[in-house]
Amino acid sequence: MRLPCRLRVALLLLGWLLWSMSTAFASAYNARPKLIVVIVIDQFRGDYLERYRDRFGEGGFRLFLDHGAYFTDCNYDYANTRTAPGHATLFTGTYTSGHGIIANEWWDPQKKKRVTSVEDDTVKIVGLNADHPGPGASPHNLMSDTLGDELKLATGGQSRGFAISLKDRAAVLPAGFSGDGAYWIDPKSGNWITSTYYRPDLPEWVRNFNGSTPSAGRAARYWNREWKDRDGNVLGSTAPRDAKDGSPAGFYEVVGSTPFANEYQLEFAKQLVVYEKLGANSATDLLVISLSANDILGHQVGPDSPQMRSMALELDRQLGDFFTFLGHQIGMANVWMALSADHGVAPLPEFAKTLRLPAANLDARALREQINSQLSKKYAKKADYVLDFDYPLAWLNAEAFAGTVGGKDESVAEGDVGEAMKRAGLAGYFTKSQLARGDIPPTEIGRRYAHSYSPESGWYVIGIPAPFHVGITKGTDHATPFSYDTHVPLAFYGLAFQPGIYRTHAEPVDLAVTLASLLGINAPALATGRVLTEALPTAHHGGAPDAPPLSVPAPKSMQPLTPPGEEIQ
Repeated sequence: MRLPCRLRVALLLLGWLLWSMSTAFASAYNARPKLIVVIVIDQFRGDYLERYRDRFGEGGFRLFLDHGAYFTDCNYDYANTRTAPGHATLFTGTYTSGHGIIANEWWDPQKKKRVTSVEDDTVKIVGLNADHPGPGASPHNLMSDTLGDELKLATGGQSRGFAISLKDRAAVLPAGFSGDGAYWIDPKSGNWITSTYYRPDLPEWVRNFNGSTPSAGRAARYWNREWKDRDGNVLGSTAPRDAKDGSPAGFYEVVGSTPFANEYQLEFAKQLVVYEKLGANSATDLLVISLSANDILGHQVGPDSPQMRSMALELDRQLGDFFTFLGHQIGMANVWMALSADHGVAPLPEFAKTLRLPAANLDARALREQINSQLSKKYAKKADYVLDFDYPLAWLNAEAFAGTVGGKDESVAEGDVGEAMKRAGLAGYFTKSQLARGDIPPTEIGRRYAHSYSPESGWYVIGIPAPFHVGITKGTDHATPFSYDTHVPLAFYGLAFQPGIYRTHAEPVDLAVTLASLLGINAPALATGRVLTEALPTAHHGGAPDAPPLSVPAPKSMQPLTPPGEEIQ
């Protein structure tokens, strides 16, 4: 039934009024919005949203595509496209040269072992047995603060911030220094854990979620299930199986590579919103959800497989359910959301080769041995000059170089390693000394490697791989400056954003800066991103945006997902 003209005009004016008020008076200081939710999908390439768009439902990804501000040309401007650097970049608004996180792990010359980006000996894991060995986790390696930290600073600690992921680094780094909580899972059991950096013990609601025994916790529900696509084809199973070493495979390995892992995370996120009362405070709260399953699966089957298609379509449905929950719990008029990814992924080399692309799976261990063999001949001294090779990053051994020609000058040693890497098949290299001096060519590729520099993280040389070459013998990987690794989604949803598809260039460093500007707070201290003004309504004297033409229906993004009477304000 067609509405009377006066009623349509009144509804349009009401929609515009709500829209203009939400933009003009948006402020972290008075909880407008009440909650910001940032969804990071691990290894979700930028082309996936277009690839599967026609098969998405109405309430999931299409909320961003049809009713949000969607940037199609978003690329990381650095080369070390890994999980830890990606998450640090999104929330500090700067690249590795600013935040210092160069990789997921690196060689620690003092400890003489590989350490993780969030490993911290001064804290302990919370949520496992008291005799659990090893260190806890914290953001102590970050060299910049985050969006959440700036929210805390601006509101005198009134804003609350949490981050969750299956992976510790993907929860800890987004939570920043002042986060109220970061939660990740124990890979074996799937139980949610944290560290004493955040709190001395798990809150009661997390303990209840985990259950008193493995069979009583929520994780138990996701074992022994078949994964079927929309046509009923069985794509996988979470039946218990053995790992490569013969021991029983854990939750992370078995369930983590299926859509059930995303469901498990979003179930935990709902509990967190309810029990931590997010969106019910006097200042804007922040929740970061980093969904890991896409990455765990993607390394195995590549981006062009039926499994990855099914994963994306299932996640679309799951996100729709989560957004409906937010609508009931908080009201979508009170929520802003952002969507992005930490990196992309290369096609499976075996698939790329069927299209006559020069692709290859490489053996990083064999390459390290080849590099060390060349250096041993050069220096007439057999040694492990490269202690670790996380393709294409080589970690150097200061003790091995002592007494050699290269040992007299670090830059000489690094150059010798780089030349050995080229002879082993890499296309080129940049040394740590080069990057520290800014001795790079004025090219796109040079700038990306300059942004990948960290003054910390041990002694290293960064190799330049050939396109479509990955450093693992089976499956696929990322960690290159090429578009399949750098291109990621970037989209926003909420009353503060002008819906539309934007073809202007954007970068992940813009996410934190744009949100900070809208909230009226400082951007993170070392942020280099720009405010994406093209996606924001034009403000006039009083700060109100341009009114949408009365002949055009009010954007659906102005409307809550659930009827106003069902929302909890």
